[in-house]
Amino acid sequence: MKAILNHLFENKTFSRGQSKEILTNIAKGQYNNSQMAAFMTAYCMRSITVDELEGFRDAMLDLCLPAELGTDEVVDLCGTGGDGKDTFNISTLASFVVAGAGYKVAKHGNYGVSSGCGSSNVIEFLGYQFTNDTDHLKKNIDKANICFLHAPLFHPAMKTVAPIRRELGVKTFFNMLGPMVNPAKPKNQMVGVFSLELARMYAYLYQKSDVKYTILNALDGYDEVSLTGDFKTFSAEGEKINTIEDLGFEKLKPYEIMGGSTVKDSADIFMRVLNNESTPAQANVVLCNAAIAIRTIDPGKSFGDCFYEAEESLLNKKALKSFNTLISSN
Repeated sequence: MKAILNHLFENKTFSRGQSKEILTNIAKGQYNNSQMAAFMTAYCMRSITVDELEGFRDAMLDLCLPAELGTDEVVDLCGTGGDGKDTFNISTLASFVVAGAGYKVAKHGNYGVSSGCGSSNVIEFLGYQFTNDTDHLKKNIDKANICFLHAPLFHPAMKTVAPIRRELGVKTFFNMLGPMVNPAKPKNQMVGVFSLELARMYAYLYQKSDVKYTILNALDGYDEVSLTGDFKTFSAEGEKINTIEDLGFEKLKPYEIMGGSTVKDSADIFMRVLNNESTPAQANVVLCNAAIAIRTIDPGKSFGDCFYEAEESLLNKKALKSFNTLISSN
């Protein structure tokens, strides 16, 4: 680790192979906590390279416990987190809306690190018990159209560094990896990232895959469609700036999509959205993200058609039914 840290201090980058080896050794517990904390801190003082991102991803996927769902024709809605915006659990709610609309969802999530309440925090609080049992996950997909993959149960590296990430309390390169290492290896992905630089790296890597993808980054820094400003998308259709006006909405204020100060507060917002008791701002943000996920699966549809599908899922409480079915399957 001393040689690795000196390499970082000299502003040198790592090859794809070196990056894979470093993360493999982290997962296998070959470094102590102080060394891993020093590496994560020093590493995040500069930008990640494509080779490093690819190497870290390779290690995570090689080491992970696969989630064999019987199909890879599922979609994941997953953000990197780390945008520092403290929104409510938008992508997780959008996942249930998409499931309610009839699509299969393999939601990859974790506890919040740089935010107070990650997807795993709120799902666990609301009664879901995490599992990596394949039969159970298949049953979830069959009955609820959605399963929840709690990252530490599938990724040894994430489990190893979880206490250090919590103590550091800031985004690390693990934030950048989350969406890329879903153990179900979904063929459809809507990925939100916290910076334009990272969005372009993701686009470069996804272009080399057979995944249907939409990568998005809000120009005001959110890792999702926030409706507080315009956003960029990267897909097989190319790079595009999407304006709020083009989508047919008015600009929101950041406070309108803030999350709760506690996990309970966040869970209350979560259930208000699913029960159609939320503010229009909260509902519209969820529906926009769900619509983009649906369009990722079926690019031939217009945004308007996809939004209508999402709205029908939420208003007719199909999303709520999907959620209740998942929770009751424990």
